Amino acid sequence: MALGGNETDGLHGPALVAALKEKIARKLLLVGIVGLGYVGIPLALVSARVGFPVLGFDIDAERVKRLNKGEAVIKHIRTDVLNEALASKRFEATDNFDRLAEPDAILIAVPTPLTKHREPDPLSVEQTARAIAKRLRRGQLVVLESTTWPGTTKEILRPILETSGLVCGQDFFLAFSPEREDPGNQQFGTATIPKVVGAEDPLALDYATALYDALIVKTVPVSSSATAEAVKLTENIFRSVNIALVNELKVIYDKMGIDVWEVIDAAKTKPFGFMPFYPGPGLGGHCIPIDPFYLTWKAREFDVTTRFIELAGQINTAMPQYVVDRLREAMDRTLKRGLNGASILIIGVAYKKNVDDMRESPSLRLIELIEHAGASVAYHDPYVPVIPMTREHASLAGRKSVPITAATIKDFDAVLIATDHDDVDYKLLAANAKLVVDTRNACARAGLSGPNLVKA
Repeated sequence: MALGGNETDGLHGPALVAALKEKIARKLLLVGIVGLGYVGIPLALVSARVGFPVLGFDIDAERVKRLNKGEAVIKHIRTDVLNEALASKRFEATDNFDRLAEPDAILIAVPTPLTKHREPDPLSVEQTARAIAKRLRRGQLVVLESTTWPGTTKEILRPILETSGLVCGQDFFLAFSPEREDPGNQQFGTATIPKVVGAEDPLALDYATALYDALIVKTVPVSSSATAEAVKLTENIFRSVNIALVNELKVIYDKMGIDVWEVIDAAKTKPFGFMPFYPGPGLGGHCIPIDPFYLTWKAREFDVTTRFIELAGQINTAMPQYVVDRLREAMDRTLKRGLNGASILIIGVAYKKNVDDMRESPSLRLIELIEHAGASVAYHDPYVPVIPMTREHASLAGRKSVPITAATIKDFDAVLIATDHDDVDYKLLAANAKLVVDTRNACARAGLSGPNLVKA
């Protein structure tokens, strides 16, 4: 793979950006992507597919090796697109971070988790920034895509990069463009989702916008990197608060004998003023359970309380316990027995349907709560054959998915549907389970009903 940029040596400011935009127009700009996960891989493949050479960086040497062989390290990533990029010589993965000097643009897509005290953990961003700073050269564009609090790009990334001796806005350029990945979404993918872009100065914004214009269906420039950071938080806080609302309505309507799913289906027929959100067993994924707390944490600096955000977090965090209580009640009413000593089959441990993404999955918390109540738990998930190691649920790592047949279903006292994968046979479950507790309305959507089917 060709090295990026020596032809821009000696150029500064507007002349430098103009030369780099010409490289973008000619598809000669080398794109570097740090973090080859749920965000980085799709971004790399989109960049390669439209004609840019791409160098992907990851600290996991085994992942790098598998990607360079054309293997799917994430189930929903199409291997034909990956192999097309490899065959065209437009994509290469590496764990050699000394090669960070090569790309003209470096897009950062590394994890930004919370600590156990629900405070931001920027360690991966800081480590990546230090790795780039050691190799930073004139003309490089650095874009943070990892979700974070407003001010991260300016307050953390920029000072670290300037330890290189290069000056932001003159020698290198810095921007923020939040990822908007939705794993498993068949309607919208990386290339077809508009991209918000904010930067540290007008030249950086011009440079970054030109790059994303060449990759994405539409770019949406905003006035600063902090504004772009706030956009992503706003999107996910909106979802968190509304999911908490329908989760609370589910609890209320259940007490009244009203089906919340029926209510939502009827309400969404209104062509204005209503947007449907759906309840579930808790929040999962990297974004919605985590991102709102970045703003909660940052708001303390300004002596502002985030009451809606924190209340939504409390409601959503409480949902796994609510589901277990409903399971216990249904078993007592239908089977005349409690959870202690029972055997429970959980359907789905991925955080959402039709993906293998386990991040923050409420199913892991459900398993722990049910086992704490004295039951034994097995799971079936066609996308997750083995539960991987996670920071919060390490004791569950290594458990394997069990196959479901009429005979195996009958061996369990109850089945709990936590994730509604499309390729699960819900008719088989309903026909053979003593009790099905459904948190996703999957059985009703399959046209199933019966005294052994309970919504939770």
